[in-house]
Amino acid sequence: MLVRRTGGLLLSALLGGSLLCGCGKRTTVEMPVAGWPGYEYFYLAQEEQLDKPEQLTIKALEFADPQEITEAYAQAKVDIAQITTVEAVNLCARVPQRCPVVVLILNESRGGDMVVVRPEIGSLAGLRNKRVGISPSSLGPFVLSRALAREGMTLADVRVVAIPLSAAAPRLASGEIDGAALYPPFSDDLIKRGLAVQVFDSSEIPGEIFDVLVVDPTFYSQNIALLGRLLRVWQAAHDLAQRDPAAADTMGAREQISGQSFRESEKGLIYFPLAEQQPLLAPRGPLVRNLEAVQAVQRQLGLIRGNAALPRVSAEPLRQALP
Repeated sequence: MLVRRTGGLLLSALLGGSLLCGCGKRTTVEMPVAGWPGYEYFYLAQEEQLDKPEQLTIKALEFADPQEITEAYAQAKVDIAQITTVEAVNLCARVPQRCPVVVLILNESRGGDMVVVRPEIGSLAGLRNKRVGISPSSLGPFVLSRALAREGMTLADVRVVAIPLSAAAPRLASGEIDGAALYPPFSDDLIKRGLAVQVFDSSEIPGEIFDVLVVDPTFYSQNIALLGRLLRVWQAAHDLAQRDPAAADTMGAREQISGQSFRESEKGLIYFPLAEQQPLLAPRGPLVRNLEAVQAVQRQLGLIRGNAALPRVSAEPLRQALP
């Protein structure tokens, strides 16, 4: 059984009885993964068969770029996605009928997301009237706006240039852009090569940058118990990584990096165990406030117009997952 959308048909709706009846059958859940450390734990669960105790089979769907996961969700090819809060907000505007439900915080960025500038500029203040590269569907616009606020500036004080993150290094080197908002691994290489210096990172704005697990609203309403089991699998993967250093080797191998490099890339991330997430998912908690702030920035950039809804945040699967 596949928990996904294919050709617009929700297979879980056809198979809903067996999903929730406890009949002893294993359910396969297709989980998109891409090159970001916080997205790799479901892949680890697949490789180490941590899904078996929950009568689930995780099947990782590998994507080259995290933004491709958002497109797959928007096109109704998957019902579950690991994405940023920016992407979740944008989905509500693009495909309101699939405005996602957030059920888990995958990680908080505390240093992973950053703003860099060419060495001769050297500071955030030096970006005034300069060209700054961002990927509009990433957290880049939000991170840049918060960084500029530290200097009493807004996005209107710089020239925002939409770029793919992979283009940041060559465009900084050529002088096409003067700064960029990005994250590892895109930031690591250009800093090591001396093409840019870091002038701001998300450790300066704790509680504001999140990656989340989202689900299609129809799928959510039919499979809350299954989602609770899925959250327990996620926790089992984190528990394994805590006690076994080899887990980083497994996750790093999928990204074609060493386990040590994988651990280095996680240094700017905070993971919250399930037992700590309920206050974060509360009706007026940090995640809801973050979604509101992200939407405000997207409106300022003209990326969202009209009365787009915000993603719903639900702690019900979390309550199902907890003892």
